[in-house]
Amino acid sequence: MTGHDIPSMTRRIVVSSWFAGSRAADKSSWPQPMSNPIRLTPLMIETHQRARMTMRLVRLVVTGREKLRRSSKVVGPKILSMRISLVNERKQVAYISPSFQKTQPTWPQRQLAIIVGGGRVGRALQDLGNGDDVLVKRGEPVPSDFAGPILVCTRNDDLEAVLEATPKSRWSADLVFFQNGMLEPWFQNKGLGDADQVLAYFAVSKLGEPPTDGKTDTNPEGLTAAYGKWASAVAARLHGGGLSCKVLEKEPFQKQMLEKLIWICAFMLVGARHPGATVGAVEKEYRSEVSKLIAELAAAAAAEKGLVFEDAMEDRLCAYSRAVAHFPTAVKEFKWRNGWFYSLSEKAIAEGKPDPCPLHTAWLKELNIV
Repeated sequence: MTGHDIPSMTRRIVVSSWFAGSRAADKSSWPQPMSNPIRLTPLMIETHQRARMTMRLVRLVVTGREKLRRSSKVVGPKILSMRISLVNERKQVAYISPSFQKTQPTWPQRQLAIIVGGGRVGRALQDLGNGDDVLVKRGEPVPSDFAGPILVCTRNDDLEAVLEATPKSRWSADLVFFQNGMLEPWFQNKGLGDADQVLAYFAVSKLGEPPTDGKTDTNPEGLTAAYGKWASAVAARLHGGGLSCKVLEKEPFQKQMLEKLIWICAFMLVGARHPGATVGAVEKEYRSEVSKLIAELAAAAAAEKGLVFEDAMEDRLCAYSRAVAHFPTAVKEFKWRNGWFYSLSEKAIAEGKPDPCPLHTAWLKELNIV
């Protein structure tokens, strides 16, 4: 959603408003539906995002921006919330029971944020806000007088520039990193300690489109997770947009972060050995290869971090691969991904110990990556 249009604008849009007062329960007093399409305006989106709980339900159908504004002026302060939904092509209007609101989840008011990065993820997070967030693009300074989290949605290799553009007093307090890969060595090098992180399992196919949640048949509750001071604020923002997000403590978050790292490193490397293979093809056609690599990388990560992973990791990672089967494969951002496992191999060999990831090392050399 771009903030101006939605797919198939020729559909009618129903604006559902909840009013105080018992008259809303009387269907005879409900306004009658009107015809003609309407474009989804920023005003409508903001109203939809801000408003939630109500006392009674009345459904209005409007034909244009001016009618929407006039309706809002007439109702005035009695509007407690608004919900926008599409009606199908048969032009059927179904009224929802006033008890509908009782089954809907409620989330805290969304925290204003600075969003660094105007790519697909950054724009999606901005669209999930209330319109008052600050978007910082490449090369722009991060404001020092804007309270709240700083959501970093850039490429890993741009993180140095993000730090340089951010007041140092806010590094440990407010930065929230959305990047994939192993960031812990970089955090330690920059004195960031246990920085806030988000494992984003939602996908944004292209700029301006709404994100798709990364739910799988083994984790139907969703996989996205957040850790740190601003974790609850991030979760509330994602929940408000219909996305899942768990708030985790350090150890469970670290386990899940390592699992995603293993998924990226294993599936991308196996796929690179078979040019043109998608993630789905790796899971379906080269399962034995990826299974061996997952087991090897998991053992190395567990030994390095002193962790014990939950059982059935391979099943979870393969289930996620089926959910994103169309993703292409390639070994990218080596320093942040496969490079961490290769550093464990280099360290062990330098100490006269066996390579903990021999298959991983062999396939990297096969592809002339190391």
